Amino acid sequence: MKTTQTPPQDAITGKDTASPIENKRLLANDIIGWILQGGVLLSAAIIILGLGLFLGTGGLAGGNLLDFPSSFGQLLTGLLSLQSQSIIALGLFILILTPVIRVTASIIIFALEHDLQYVIITCIVLAILLFSMLTGNAEGSSSSAPTTALTHNFSLSFSAFIFLGAILAGVLGSLLGLGGGILIVPMLTLIFKLPIQYAIGASIISVIATSSGAAAAYVRDRVTNMRIGMFLELGTTIGAISGAFLATLLAPGILSILFAIILIITAIPMIFKIGEEVPQGVKNDRWANWLKLSSSYPDRYLKREISYQVTRTPIGLLIMYIAGTLSGLLGIGSGVFKVTAMDLVMRLPMKVSTTTSNFMIGVTAAASAAIYFARGDILPLVAAPVALGILAGAFIGSRLLMKLSSKTLRYIFLPVILITAIQMFLKGIGVM
Repeated sequence: MKTTQTPPQDAITGKDTASPIENKRLLANDIIGWILQGGVLLSAAIIILGLGLFLGTGGLAGGNLLDFPSSFGQLLTGLLSLQSQSIIALGLFILILTPVIRVTASIIIFALEHDLQYVIITCIVLAILLFSMLTGNAEGSSSSAPTTALTHNFSLSFSAFIFLGAILAGVLGSLLGLGGGILIVPMLTLIFKLPIQYAIGASIISVIATSSGAAAAYVRDRVTNMRIGMFLELGTTIGAISGAFLATLLAPGILSILFAIILIITAIPMIFKIGEEVPQGVKNDRWANWLKLSSSYPDRYLKREISYQVTRTPIGLLIMYIAGTLSGLLGIGSGVFKVTAMDLVMRLPMKVSTTTSNFMIGVTAAASAAIYFARGDILPLVAAPVALGILAGAFIGSRLLMKLSSKTLRYIFLPVILITAIQMFLKGIGVM
């Protein structure tokens, strides 16, 4: 990954044409990129260290997947005794914390830019995120670990196949702004016969890994619109909390079927826009002007700087709330809803929609991850190859995206919408 950005330059003189404000934003992008990349690399290094220690101490012979710390007290005890699964769990926990650190750093960056508006917005997002994590941790720690019978033992082939599947999920997730769970959950439940709660726990890790791994590159490449991401995270985080409370009152199966139908309906307008590279005739609405949401990005496929504006911002925020609610209700990343809202409703370029969705999904998932981590639903020996594979796939996908056209991305995205709709329908009728 590159470590610096190239400021906008005059096409004739080659001189830097960026304003002081633009230079500050470029520096902010670099800082956020470094934080995300640093968290990802540190997490991956600790996970690899734990796996190496596990194999080096004979863990391969009969190492059971359920032999891992299921509470933070056990995690600390295991770390003090250099227990391999505890070290792996520490790497996963650092990965979970990376989006939280990114949000915290954004507050400092906006403060240095004297952007009080976004300091307030980001503080609200952080407060919602911490509230969700703390209440979720308290709820999760009071429940016992799942008692579903699980006889799987760790093996190199078991880990290798999960790793390879996760690479594919990471490529698709980073290209399309999704979390990777659309492949991870079916793979772990249908192929590896793991209980659904463990598959969802690994899926949450895949969402954070995709978000952090791909966003590090996209933010530095100036494709991600961080202001849009931070503003829309108000809707997704509040929605996630709402979904968690509604899950005890509503029937998720009926909602799952309903939103499968909605997904199919939302795919229809995208078919008619299949060949659109950049939205035309879009004008900022009042909210977009007030929030300074319009921006530009360098498109390597079109070989020029693309400027864009934003419309129907309030409707986009409402859809983000619904997407967050779905995450809490159904245990999905709902990246497909985020991308669809930004692409079709707010009329952002497809590449900005997918990269900004990538930027956002890790924050929502981090709140959910606290619950799954405390409940013991995240198996280190399953989540470790998932995380490493997702990170590798996200790196590959982030390199591919800038070379692809929006038309190609839509050709990939539409079948994913269909697959997601089928999965949600089957989940609604109790098949999955």
